[in-house]
Amino acid sequence: MAQRADLLELDCQLTRDGVVVVSHDENLSRQSGVNKDVGSLDFEELPLYKEELEVYFSPGHFARGSDRHMVRLEDVFQRFPRMPVSVEVKEENEKLIHKIASLVRHFDRNEITIWASEKSSVMKKCKAANPEMPLSFSRCRVIRLLLLYYLGLLPFVPIPERFLLCFLPTIINRTYFPFSCSGLNKLTAVVTKWLIMRKSLIQHLEQRGVQVVFWCLNEESDFEVAYSLGATGVMTDYPTALRRYLDNHRAAAPVS
Repeated sequence: MAQRADLLELDCQLTRDGVVVVSHDENLSRQSGVNKDVGSLDFEELPLYKEELEVYFSPGHFARGSDRHMVRLEDVFQRFPRMPVSVEVKEENEKLIHKIASLVRHFDRNEITIWASEKSSVMKKCKAANPEMPLSFSRCRVIRLLLLYYLGLLPFVPIPERFLLCFLPTIINRTYFPFSCSGLNKLTAVVTKWLIMRKSLIQHLEQRGVQVVFWCLNEESDFEVAYSLGATGVMTDYPTALRRYLDNHRAAAPVS
């Protein structure tokens, strides 16, 4: 917030006693060293984060913080009432989805809280739970989007989504390793770079009101690649570094 971010991106899980918490992982081993799922514990039983956590998209770099408690989504909404937030739901947990939808309505955040999920089945439930919230593309919808683009049909097809939250292909095999096989990572990097990194595609989407945001970029060279493609914004683990880049290069470009 101190670096004037325009968007917060987070994932949510549900505790046993029905509290929506901000947590990327369902299992707490990586972040807390406790081999239990968030859903198996009450909110008050959740363990503290480790004193030191490796930054996933910057291998070999570590984050430290004084407050190691897990945060409720409600706490985020209360503290930052007008800050746009992207909320990702990873699994088909209808109770979690409806709790999030209810919190968004309660805090009058329908227009500034984004539904996000890689799974189309989850996105369908999210849309049903609160259709007033803007949508981001699921994985299947991205594949459909690319197919329509390369067939030349995209200009004639409605796009209900308002956000494309996508990994930047050039980070694969450098800071992002989606597969355990190095060869498969290299192939994925080549194919996705050819498919996604098209200025004309990004320009078309933005002309139709879709904001294109690349994740998760932690190096200045990657900021440059994203913004040279015409990206609306960038997600980063290092907002200070991104703010410095924007102030020095592209002061008007958004940060998240």
